[in-house]
Amino acid sequence: MAETHQTLVANGLRARVVLQTDGQLKIGRDVVIACLLGAEEFGFSTAPLIALGCIMMRKCHTNTCPVGIATQDPVLREKFSGKPEHLINFFFMLAEEVREIMSQLGFRTINEMVGRSDMLEVDPDVLKGNEKLQNIDLSLILKPAAEISPEAVQYCVEKQDHGLDKALDNKLIASSRAALEKRFRVFIETLIKNTDRAVGTMLSHEVTKLFRMPGLPPDTIHVKLNGSAGQSFGAFLCPGVTLELEGDSNDYVGKGLSGGKIVVYPPRNSRFIPQDNIVIGNVALYGSTKGEAYFNGMAAERFCVRNSGAQAVVEGIGDHGCEYMTGGTVVILGKTGRNFAAGMSGGIAYVYDVDGMFSTRCNHELVDLYNVDEEDDITTLRVMIEQHRLNTESVLAKDILSNFEDLLPKFVKVFPRDYKRVLDNMKAEKVAKEAEQKMRKKGWDKKAGEMIKAPNGISVITKVNLV
Repeated sequence: MAETHQTLVANGLRARVVLQTDGQLKIGRDVVIACLLGAEEFGFSTAPLIALGCIMMRKCHTNTCPVGIATQDPVLREKFSGKPEHLINFFFMLAEEVREIMSQLGFRTINEMVGRSDMLEVDPDVLKGNEKLQNIDLSLILKPAAEISPEAVQYCVEKQDHGLDKALDNKLIASSRAALEKRFRVFIETLIKNTDRAVGTMLSHEVTKLFRMPGLPPDTIHVKLNGSAGQSFGAFLCPGVTLELEGDSNDYVGKGLSGGKIVVYPPRNSRFIPQDNIVIGNVALYGSTKGEAYFNGMAAERFCVRNSGAQAVVEGIGDHGCEYMTGGTVVILGKTGRNFAAGMSGGIAYVYDVDGMFSTRCNHELVDLYNVDEEDDITTLRVMIEQHRLNTESVLAKDILSNFEDLLPKFVKVFPRDYKRVLDNMKAEKVAKEAEQKMRKKGWDKKAGEMIKAPNGISVITKVNLV
């Protein structure tokens, strides 16, 4: 904290930044020390939990919290005894202690106290009692930033100018008025450069404001872009918006994709082989919940991390693909990096195992590998590859489809064990329910008894009493 504060002050940037610190903040003294070192916001987690009744059993991830805080079990949740007043009292007493210490130091406001590390000193008694601490020099940490740059501001006094008035989305929104006001289909074509970040996000905001979660019909707003996109291209893209990029993109393509469609392919006049070259950066489709994405080329590392519902096709990826994935479907038409499917608890991935070595690059802790031989899997795989071909004109997709039956054995289905078990249970319950409905239609109700049809055509249900 001290080094960050000093560096920002020395470079004249402290006025534009709010510094927040957290970790082991429990009492007012901790807050004051953090403030004197340069913080102006403070994060609390453990202490408020204790105030609400947490007993630190460290069972938060097992759904068995004995005091009903970190659990969805209705029986355990009844044990929760925390009240809002407990939390209010904790922070009131914390603030009261902070005010007492501030008065002792001669400060009236937090802003006056930020970065005043000259009010801190090393406790000599602590140093004397421990030989290992005697050679520790804290002078650089306790050096006031005001000595480095006396005229610089010591805390945040101005808001950041994010340049939203210059964002490319303003142009896209203006060109999409027909779609936003009358639901007409629109097609927009424009250039893009790598300083254009989060393209499509503000446009999605306008769509969502008007049409809420359902958005617009597919491809209502089709944006064709040429060039190199900046970070977070298509972030949080909503239903009805399609971004087609002829070129390449930086990291976080489709971050939080929420129903829109993203298509990326190399320039049509390029001579390199797409499946051997990276067209999008790291962490594409991070945290996506819904939508489609087709990439005619390779993605870098951490592709589809925490994807929970999007469908994606790519022609090769780097390390840590589909990490922590919980839903959705991914088709990879090429090699993967190492540690594929680490922490993958849901969703399905189909991998084209070109060299037969995919198993050695996959993390088998939570997933099993299967052949693609079930009819539903074959249909899903074929349809997604066909959509990839239609959207990107991929030569690789065309070659695979033309020889699909022969290449099918090379595809591997990555299926999380627990996810498979849940789906199997749901399928079994559905079959049992359908069987029960058929039995009822035939006149047999297991709960009510037996239906007997009299000669006059009147049906009589005989009740069965079980003792």
